[in-house]
Amino acid sequence: MGSRQGPPKHQNKFAWVPKAGVKINETEVGGRFRPLSEITGVCYRCREQIAWKRKYGKYKTLTEATKCQKCTKRNVRQAYHKLCPGCAKEQKVCAKCCQSVDQILGRDIYEVEAEQKLLDETIKNARERDRRTLLRAMNKDNKPNKSDEEATRSDSSKVGDVFPSTSLEEYANKSGRVSGIIGHGSVPDHAHDDASGPESDEDDNVGDDEHDLREDSDENEQSQLQK
Repeated sequence: MGSRQGPPKHQNKFAWVPKAGVKINETEVGGRFRPLSEITGVCYRCREQIAWKRKYGKYKTLTEATKCQKCTKRNVRQAYHKLCPGCAKEQKVCAKCCQSVDQILGRDIYEVEAEQKLLDETIKNARERDRRTLLRAMNKDNKPNKSDEEATRSDSSKVGDVFPSTSLEEYANKSGRVSGIIGHGSVPDHAHDDASGPESDEDDNVGDDEHDLREDSDENEQSQLQK
């Protein structure tokens, strides 16, 4: 072995994506409309191997069911499996490596289909009250957790930092008022009153003096007529 230690000389900056430049047909197996089935009936080691093949584009799907190596019936419907689900469950072995294991990952597809069929029949034949109770219980499991709701609430509480106004209408009115003042070059009314205050006082004083002179002239004319 060499004496060199440490990280690799050339480190990848991004993960390799299989068929990155190839347009995938969404209707084919593995596409968006026909996703791959869940990996079931195998041990943890075999499950990781099949998952690796799927991730890096090495996975090959079955076009038709293959024969089981135990019962010789065409009941194997998952790729890389050697035993059918019935034989693997009976012998308590992995369907891929055929070794005895304590825990088999995933549930058998036949069991899932049987449970779903039984549930549909139960809902169909149940009373209206019981049927609604079952539907509420099923919908309750699909609702988001409280932690997700609190996260959304915390995000919505940050709106006040961006819009300090209580509502968007108030914010729009304030912004429109400010833009109108800047655009027309007008000044507030109180500033205008303060600027024109002394001139208006002088105009009022001049008007009062003229009125007093007119009254004095009228009194002089009346006194001359009486004489």
